[in-house]
Amino acid sequence: MQRRTLLLSTLAMGGRPALAATTTPRTERLGVRRLALRHEATGARFAGPYHNGLAPDPVALADISAVLADHHSGAVRSFDPAALDVLWLVSRRAGLGGELVILSGYRTPRTNALVDGAGDSQHLRAAAMNVMLPAANLASFAETALSLGLGGVGSYPQRGFVHLDSGPPRHWGQAAARPVPHLDPLARMAEAWAATRGRLPSP
Repeated sequence: MQRRTLLLSTLAMGGRPALAATTTPRTERLGVRRLALRHEATGARFAGPYHNGLAPDPVALADISAVLADHHSGAVRSFDPAALDVLWLVSRRAGLGGELVILSGYRTPRTNALVDGAGDSQHLRAAAMNVMLPAANLASFAETALSLGLGGVGSYPQRGFVHLDSGPPRHWGQAAARPVPHLDPLARMAEAWAATRGRLPSP
């Protein structure tokens, strides 16, 4: 009940419900969150904790933002911790350990245009990642992400990656053939609030 009241208050104030407060089981909320990332184009790496279970680590976030910088220009934008939480939870639930290879993180408008990204792509706000996966893991990773209903999920099996972002819950590509999981009324309120921000699916 207390958690429900907190989320309603957050929505009323126009804020984004935090993953740690609303969607993660208690046993996962209290633990340190770790990621191991490598940008496929630049070879830049991060490995270690980025969240202590209560708040993101600003030094780790700066390091991750540098790893996930626009690889054409080198431009860095502070990465959305909520997107990192989505990646952390999906990889955890999918049983993937070790290093995750990122094909694309933050994009400048110029880079986004070069790759024919959507005009309102979540990559533009440093809130999306294209995660390269072995063929054997790609479908289950996309299904796990879709089942959580936490943000955008785009499945690109022919190109070997899954798009994850912290925008409104939506899906496209091969993932779109699977039903969206039932959301409880409170989760539907959060989804409706997010949808008012006018974002469309973007790879």
